[in-house]
Amino acid sequence: MALGTASDRFKELAASVEMPPTARIEESGDAEVQGELMSSFGNAMIMGLMLVLTVLILLFRSVIQPFTILFSLPLAIGGVAAALILTGSALSMPVLIGILMLMGIVTKNAILLIDFAIEMRAQGMDRFQSVIEAGHKRARPIVMTSIAMSAGMLPSALGVGEGGSFRAPMATAVIGGIIVSTVLSLIVVPAFFLIMDDLSRLVGRLFSRILGPKESEPDEPAASVLAERIDDLSTRVDALSGKRPTLHVAE
Repeated sequence: MALGTASDRFKELAASVEMPPTARIEESGDAEVQGELMSSFGNAMIMGLMLVLTVLILLFRSVIQPFTILFSLPLAIGGVAAALILTGSALSMPVLIGILMLMGIVTKNAILLIDFAIEMRAQGMDRFQSVIEAGHKRARPIVMTSIAMSAGMLPSALGVGEGGSFRAPMATAVIGGIIVSTVLSLIVVPAFFLIMDDLSRLVGRLFSRILGPKESEPDEPAASVLAERIDDLSTRVDALSGKRPTLHVAE
């Protein structure tokens, strides 16, 4: 029997017994170590989410859109639960380590979609078309990386090698979470992106009344235009210095 199941059963039996008011139940041994591990894992998960959120806010230059990526993380939990139920594995520390690994994998899939959609919108594409284009262009790399990750975890899930019984639950949880999150991220993440885009517009309108209109940023010239300007300036400098001008052809 798993340690967590045994501890829960013991607590149920202890609650049904009348004990003196001064008596109390304390965990010790493996149960105490497991409680400390669960607490440390919760702290690590919270710190990881905060670091991911901070980096995404700096990269996307937005406070609302990064939450679209964080909302994709629970999609993997259903796959982990389904994989554990099908294989009859218990929720153990290796499974929790696998869930911590899934944070980076699932976040990567969502970043690929959201970043491409934002880039398409910056080029003037409609938001619905940008989401559709992101799903069309990024579906292949997302599926390829998910298949490669699942294939790499398959020997561990089968318990191959020494200590395979310890690694098998972790690999099983990772494979189940990857499969379900890959399928659902192509559907749920674009929907979250549109919802968060509407929310960001609403928040922008509310704060624009308080802070005033946003200053318009100058348009960045294209690379070919910059190359032509550099060639023109080089020709002028050579002419002023009395040297023979050199013609530069921009590729």
